[in-house]
Amino acid sequence: MFKALAAAAALAASLATPAAAQGAEGAPELVITEAGTQVLGDFLWQSRLLVVFADSPNDPRFIQQMGYIEDRPGDLIERDVIVITDTDPAARSPIREELRPRGFDFVLIGKDGFKYLRKPLPWDVREISRSIDKMPLRQQELRDQRARP
Repeated sequence: MFKALAAAAALAASLATPAAAQGAEGAPELVITEAGTQVLGDFLWQSRLLVVFADSPNDPRFIQQMGYIEDRPGDLIERDVIVITDTDPAARSPIREELRPRGFDFVLIGKDGFKYLRKPLPWDVREISRSIDKMPLRQQELRDQRARP
């Protein structure tokens, strides 16, 4: 179920902060990494973050959320999203310390560092994508894309 998580763990060490890494076939892959020692400022103006917290990797809500993410990675890649997971409250990662989740929680953070969305229940990627598409910077990106010949 977490096939992308294992592949992304290898990418975490060499994360250069593009939201999509190149897969074996050259197609972009969604970056899913663990919080570890990373800080939110590392991603400022480069990627949007979807931070998924749980008190255990066995939390049914965490499993459901990761399933939603794995079902539609292309929508997140297109929107420059990196998924960060944190399922170990005892580790006290810098991201957990800053966002202070309670149990399962996910936080959507824009490229500008603003926390746009926080939910205590899993959300479908379609709904997350709609929230991203309402962000001012995303609106500007879409306008810029349409203006290109």
